[in-house]
Amino acid sequence: MSESTTLKSKISNLIRQWEGPLTRELLLEPGSFGLGKVPEKQKPDATTTVVCGFCSTGCGLNLHLKDGQAVNLTPDTGYHVNLGMACPKGWEALAPLRANDRATKPYVKNSSGKLVPTNWHDAMTKMVTNFKSIQEKHGDESVAFLGTGQIVTEELAFLGALTKFGMNMLHGDGNTRQCMATAVVSYKQSFGFDAPPYTYKDFEESDTMIFVGANPCIAHPIMWERVHLNKNNPEIIVVDPRKTETAVAATQHYPIKPKSDLAFFYGIANQLVEKGCVNKDYVDKYTTGFEGYLEHIRTFTPEVVEQESGITIEEQAKLVDTIAKGKKVSFWWTMGVNQSHEGVRVAQSMINIALMTGNFGRPGTGANSITGQCNAMGSRLFSNTTNLLGGHDFANPEDREKIANILEIDVKHIPDKLGWAYDQIVEGISQGKIKGLWVIATNSAHSWINQKGFKDVIKNLDYLVVQDMYHTTETAVLADLILPAAAWAEKDGIFVNSERRLGLVKKVSKAPGEALSDFNIFRLVAEYWGCGEMFSKWTSPEAVFQMLKECSKGQPCDITGIKDYQMLDDRGGIQWPLPAGTEKFDDERRMFEDGKFFHADGKAKFLYEDPRKPLESPCREYDHWLLTGRGTSSQWHTQTRTKKSAVLRKLYPQDPYVEINASEARKMQIEASEWVWVISRRGKIKARACPCYHVRPGQLFMAMHYEETNVLTFPSFDKYSRQPSYKACAVKIKKEEYWE
Repeated sequence: MSESTTLKSKISNLIRQWEGPLTRELLLEPGSFGLGKVPEKQKPDATTTVVCGFCSTGCGLNLHLKDGQAVNLTPDTGYHVNLGMACPKGWEALAPLRANDRATKPYVKNSSGKLVPTNWHDAMTKMVTNFKSIQEKHGDESVAFLGTGQIVTEELAFLGALTKFGMNMLHGDGNTRQCMATAVVSYKQSFGFDAPPYTYKDFEESDTMIFVGANPCIAHPIMWERVHLNKNNPEIIVVDPRKTETAVAATQHYPIKPKSDLAFFYGIANQLVEKGCVNKDYVDKYTTGFEGYLEHIRTFTPEVVEQESGITIEEQAKLVDTIAKGKKVSFWWTMGVNQSHEGVRVAQSMINIALMTGNFGRPGTGANSITGQCNAMGSRLFSNTTNLLGGHDFANPEDREKIANILEIDVKHIPDKLGWAYDQIVEGISQGKIKGLWVIATNSAHSWINQKGFKDVIKNLDYLVVQDMYHTTETAVLADLILPAAAWAEKDGIFVNSERRLGLVKKVSKAPGEALSDFNIFRLVAEYWGCGEMFSKWTSPEAVFQMLKECSKGQPCDITGIKDYQMLDDRGGIQWPLPAGTEKFDDERRMFEDGKFFHADGKAKFLYEDPRKPLESPCREYDHWLLTGRGTSSQWHTQTRTKKSAVLRKLYPQDPYVEINASEARKMQIEASEWVWVISRRGKIKARACPCYHVRPGQLFMAMHYEETNVLTFPSFDKYSRQPSYKACAVKIKKEEYWE
């Protein structure tokens, strides 16, 4: 029997074993959460709680089972996160699993350029043969991967370890670079570790909440519901160029000019100093760099800030007075800050105000980044992209040795440096340095900034592999090979939400056709690549979870006190850190209550620099700012999943739309719902006009969920986080007949 036939037979048997009966606890006998155990008796009709697979809120959903399959769901009233609430996406979480364009078997591009079905053996053989051939010809670094914050943590760890330790890929990044890189770098630089300090209970504890570039009414509606539980009659302040739904509900709205955030917050800090609002005891005891920061912000006078931001001196004084009076002040930001050419320093300008006023480590305080994707936090810590597993440093020999010992691999397999970030990988493809690309659970051809540019660049690849639950995404249709993946609720593992809570995802539905969990696809790749022995311990998601616990030992994200999946299920999720030996802990916990940060001296740093102008601003020809963001709570990212739900599709306009100030629309004789052209230097798109007063004159707004939007966006990046600046670029708007 040939080696190929033997491997094919072995893999067929493994697939049957891997994707067999459902394996969560309510389908098993009590206590049988074992490492890959197959149940002797199933309970076909039951209810079990899983973590939602859409956004970072991490809601608990009760999945109701019939004949061993999930058939319906309700929000879990006892789950610490959502307390019985769910947004439209959560209620429709099962719909994407049943879509008729699920990838049910591998697809390979034939000689005519058409994607046709194939089998797993041939798919794996083609993938490995092509990638190895590219590496032999162009070097190991000529193949890269683009990952995600959408798959479970154990799969993220497997992907990062397989590619970097087993396949000799140095370059790989996740789509979390698009949403959370700025927050990661901000926290690392300021605190010494990527540690979002808050718990959702802080939404209920604050007396002053400042939302910056964040629209939780739409983007994180369950978090907004937690704000509604606040009994302190809080001041709710929104800093955003657009009058968002959150701004409408707020007590104060400051519509700053686009990309003026940094000057604005330096000016607010300067006025707080002048008003005597510095908590000197806290600053002296727990921070460094304050004197230099004081000198830096002195030039940001109220007059300068008014000129830069458009916020009057009187309005600035009102905000300063509100912060000064607050006893428990919290700052909250998301993509409006993160997706900026200087987002790291903007985030740190809020961190600095919280530090200097002593609004840290107490209930209702903090400078708090709201995460985007369901498992962005898991990706940040355990994907081998922004750091070595568990928040370790690739460049540190002791860290490499620690991880090698835990994984039982030779330390020489662990690279001693980080690979390229997402934008650098795309640039590497453009320059011909990267010839093979593996895209996992992300839709780059829709979501990457300057979309047309990405689609042009991708043509330079010799081989593109896309691993997804659908074969119809904008990226999948460009692939040479499609690997069919299982979805949320069709596999096991953990997500880590915005407040650092680990929650369980459970296999309560069988993937269609020959689709496999990402975990088992990675096992297949390891076998065919020839490094399967390196991952012999990676037998199941929970086996990997046990290894990740050891990787976290002694780190700020230490989770060695979590015994197993059953403990997570029993507690309704657990926030990190939880070191071994912790006997009692609260279900909602915040960081830095002891004032100890993670730099070597135990202190937080004040960081700052001069604001930089964006690389593209409105001019005589392109005379409007284009703002982008969440359009509705029923949409999610590229709509890859949400558009599969007939219910969700009814909750937002089918056609792309552009919000334009109503007075400007009248001057241009643009009527509501008529087609208009929106044009940037990258391209032009058609959209329905939506005259309104949510946007100011000289500004337009488009929802990020429509494929057309990223035809327009300008590819600039924060120099520290390398996160794309999606939120503002220069465009012009014309009536349809002018451009036909």
